[in-house]
Amino acid sequence: MILPPAALALVLIGLLVSGMGTYAGYYGMRIIKYWDPGHGTERQLELERRTYLISTIMNYILGFELMSLFLFIYTADDLHTLFTGAMCAAGSLAINSFGYPALLLKIINFLFAGVWLILNYADNRGYDYPLIKIKYELLNLLVPLLVLESVLLFAYFAGIKPDIITSCCGSLFGRDSGSFSGDLAALPHRPMQIACFSGMAITAVSGMFFYLKGRSGYLFSTASAVTFLITIASMLSFICLYIYELPSHHCPFCLLQKEYGYIGYVLYAALFSGAVAGIGVGVLMPFWQVASLVRIIPGMQRRLTVVTLVCYLLFTLIVVWKMSFSALKLG
Repeated sequence: MILPPAALALVLIGLLVSGMGTYAGYYGMRIIKYWDPGHGTERQLELERRTYLISTIMNYILGFELMSLFLFIYTADDLHTLFTGAMCAAGSLAINSFGYPALLLKIINFLFAGVWLILNYADNRGYDYPLIKIKYELLNLLVPLLVLESVLLFAYFAGIKPDIITSCCGSLFGRDSGSFSGDLAALPHRPMQIACFSGMAITAVSGMFFYLKGRSGYLFSTASAVTFLITIASMLSFICLYIYELPSHHCPFCLLQKEYGYIGYVLYAALFSGAVAGIGVGVLMPFWQVASLVRIIPGMQRRLTVVTLVCYLLFTLIVVWKMSFSALKLG
């Protein structure tokens, strides 16, 4: 087992998040079953006090969860020097069967955690906690994923041995690798460019329309989510090529290294933040008519829309800049 300080911090964060999430989930089930603000019973008063505590705890815990995604990627990239054959985080994550599942689950939990924090913020602004059962139902779906993530993280770091020979990113993300990542890398770059920039344009137009008119929120939210998925595929298909200035280097992890100015952290932070905010707009749409939130949700949605538009614009500007000044010109 190899546990450098960052890896140990990740394991401890995972235990803290899953442990406190389980605690919150237990009382969440009690709240779902017994919550009744119309009656001032002793149990209701106890649940109301408990929800203050749980909301505060989960705000911090899920905040740690959001940040831990980037800490995990940084740690995996930092570990690559220990293994023969690894050139970046791609090789480090491939040293056992738990690395990539842990990364995928952390991405899923990042999106879920962001949406829960948005719901929790809206619920706390309503005088009667109108979303309390909905947010705890979502939390009960999230908690098992957080626990599984902790198990995968521990299994990944526990299975690391310095004598392991792993694969380089060229073989893992090559067009002929025969894997899903290889299939994404093999996507034709011209159609992917059209799809990526069209998605950004549709998201921008629908977002500005929603911001100004307050309509078509579902369209904007769907566009931001679909654009997020298209852009992830585009990273492997053509964006990485322009940044590396190599026609065969499709690795999404080398972007995180010093040689490329750590540009990957900016790109991924902008993309993921924009996706969470955009999805959050759609999640809040069904609650427009809730009496205690009728003045709160529209303002929240406008702010979330601005976050998505700014983040996606930043991402697009960086990509266009790199494409424009890259020495590589794809036909």
